[in-house]
Amino acid sequence: MADEYFEDLVVVKQNFTEKTLERGTYEGCSFEHCIFNSTDISTIQFLDCNFESCDLSLAIIKGTAFRDVKFKDCKMQGLHFEDCSQFLFDARFENCNLNHSTFYNLPMKNTFLKNCSCKEVDWSGADLTGATFDQTDLYFSKFDQTNLEKADLSTAYNFSIDPEKNKIKKAKFSIEGLAGLLGKYDLKIK
Repeated sequence: MADEYFEDLVVVKQNFTEKTLERGTYEGCSFEHCIFNSTDISTIQFLDCNFESCDLSLAIIKGTAFRDVKFKDCKMQGLHFEDCSQFLFDARFENCNLNHSTFYNLPMKNTFLKNCSCKEVDWSGADLTGATFDQTDLYFSKFDQTNLEKADLSTAYNFSIDPEKNKIKKAKFSIEGLAGLLGKYDLKIK
């Protein structure tokens, strides 16, 4: 049986913990005020879709495709993005709570995050070349062998990034953010 194809749907206030989202490809669709909390949306393809004010916390996203997807005002705690399809992964996050999520080894070039909470997020091995972390809280986020070349962290805060364990060539940081790069040296910066 072939997967279903859905185009230009607008889905509002659906609780997918009670009714399962049909497997298939969703293109140009909008999901508004929907609940996906702890649901299995594995292998579903989201192409040029918008999620607004949705709760996707702890959703199972094994093999899920996110291509040109925008998340706004969403709760997305504890997601394992490394399990989703890495092929052409492209997501934008605005005013989202991504706390405790993982992006291990995920190619995320030019990813854009604005006003997001990324506390205790694991970015290890991710390719964040050219990414923007605009007004994003990176408290206790883990950066290890992460490519942050040309990334803009000039307005990001609460980060700790070891320049010896990550690629940061031509990345942008503010003067205030220097403490997040030098933390391991236990310096007093004034």
